[in-house]
Amino acid sequence: MDLKINYNNKKFRVFENSENGETTTEMIFEYKQSGNILTSQYSGDQILSGHLIGLVDESGKIEMCYHQVNIKGELMTGLCSSKPELTKNGKIKLHEKWEWTSGDKSKGESVLVEL
Repeated sequence: MDLKINYNNKKFRVFENSENGETTTEMIFEYKQSGNILTSQYSGDQILSGHLIGLVDESGKIEMCYHQVNIKGELMTGLCSSKPELTKNGKIKLHEKWEWTSGDKSKGESVLVEL
């Protein structure tokens, strides 16, 4: 089933994340979308400043890169694939598989829910 999703001005909260991730349930991402290009600036808790950029396909799936500076002063980078699910209340839930391209290069999963 193809979802026609535009993420522009939608806000998402981290619902759960792997232990090796730096985002927490306090983090909120506000997405901006122009055409199929998605961007976001974010900060909070363990992250002083972060940015992501990605491409949205016809089904709403997002392929993105991110970089952020954490509270230890480290520049962290990674890749993420995010698959949308439309919930019963009409909100979007994003199921993410990500991996660090810096540091220990570990992988993880997270779930974001639309506010």
